[in-house]
Amino acid sequence: MIDLKNKNILITGATGIIGGSIVNKLHNCNANILATGTKSEKLEILKDKYKEINIKQFNISDHSMIENFVNEVNVIFDGKIDILINNAGITSDNLAIRMKDEEWNRVININLTSSFLISKYTIKKMLKNKTGKIINITSVVGHTGNIGQANYAASKAGLIGMTKSLALEYGKKNIKINCISPGFIKSEMTNKIPEEYKKMLQSKISLDRFGEPDDVANSVVFLSSDLSDYISGETIHVNGGMYFS
Repeated sequence: MIDLKNKNILITGATGIIGGSIVNKLHNCNANILATGTKSEKLEILKDKYKEINIKQFNISDHSMIENFVNEVNVIFDGKIDILINNAGITSDNLAIRMKDEEWNRVININLTSSFLISKYTIKKMLKNKTGKIINITSVVGHTGNIGQANYAASKAGLIGMTKSLALEYGKKNIKINCISPGFIKSEMTNKIPEEYKKMLQSKISLDRFGEPDDVANSVVFLSSDLSDYISGETIHVNGGMYFS
């Protein structure tokens, strides 16, 4: 088993199905975890389940408070954030000609801009320690596009480009920045997909099934570990062999 003992890990979007799986895997690997999300009751459930983890309610859409939030996390971790996992994200689907400005802006602001700002202020902390890792959770639709998800696909494609740029900027400072790109994983988002459309999507997956949250979490554990220390600026695709160009 991979041992993440003494690794201080901040994860956003910790209360969702995929986020919860990531927390569980990291906890089983002995990591020091600070889990954040918007719903206090779900965070308390995590705290009850995993007594040792830290929880902190925070809405990452409040950009004016992100720097202060990262400063508070840094204090909790005694001045050393080893790993940031940008997992939080939302959808607000609509065909392009029907998409309201608010639907576009909210998805871009939370999925992309918030992740950039959290990364920016976390990198400042990592630079002082001359080490760190950032793992951005993107999506297969950032590569393929998807009907009704111009905003979501743009935000996830933006994360990939951002990751490559930050990896170039801070590699010489021993900060490794990578993406994990899930395909269609059993989660809150895929639960909303109509059954007929699910069957069509599954037909495009060579393993002939939707992924499990643990499939994503396993890749997070790998990138969090010393086994990935020579990987940066890359995207790990966790999509069951789903074709994309």
